[in-house]
Amino acid sequence: MDLEKDVKYIKGVGPNRVQLLNKLGIQTLKDLITYYPRSYEDRSKPKDIVQCINGEEVLIEAIACGKLIQMPLKGKTMQKLLVRDETASCTITWFNQNYLKNKFEIGKKYTFYGKITNQFGKITMTSPVFDEENKRTNTGKIIPLYPLTYQLSQNVLRKIIENGLVEVEGKLQETLPKYLLEEYHLEGINEATKQIHFPEQFEDYNKARKRLVFEELLSTQLALLQLKNSYIYEEEGIRV
Repeated sequence: MDLEKDVKYIKGVGPNRVQLLNKLGIQTLKDLITYYPRSYEDRSKPKDIVQCINGEEVLIEAIACGKLIQMPLKGKTMQKLLVRDETASCTITWFNQNYLKNKFEIGKKYTFYGKITNQFGKITMTSPVFDEENKRTNTGKIIPLYPLTYQLSQNVLRKIIENGLVEVEGKLQETLPKYLLEEYHLEGINEATKQIHFPEQFEDYNKARKRLVFEELLSTQLALLQLKNSYIYEEEGIRV
């Protein structure tokens, strides 16, 4: 495994995407797997539609009550879908998403994650991501959100990083001695690198962050100690 491998050789990276990755400072496989998320969205816990609060981003599980309706709107197209769970109904709206025409089956359950509007007894959701029941591509898990992506979407960058992690899975060389891992109850480098990007739960994220922060602080302390020793050595060398 070569951590210095050019990122253009990672699955999902083409000529255009490699230029965008380079703008983010991602030149190599190592750069890619250490491009850590800035925050996370918890898309793992569904909420009853009737409990949804106006303005919140939320996950709902609901059954499609009818066919997707598509209509023209001032040079655009609007897609609408009525869904319902055991507590209430919700009208879901997308714009210019013509590919959705045959995506939904009446009576089938889906998960949707997006921003809720709940006003005057009417509940709507605009431009959510979604999955079929029991699938976890866009929902049903904790989703990492990355810093500046330029023209790369979060989904595309997420998938590229996921492909990079597959290449290094179980192959990263441990950089901390075993006694430190045991004494401070730290994750191994392979597990920490995986979980900082795609934690199953926030406890996994906390463990991964603890390990990576510990290593960063230790590296800083060792560098300062080396600088101090070098300074002392030079001072002693000047004496006559």
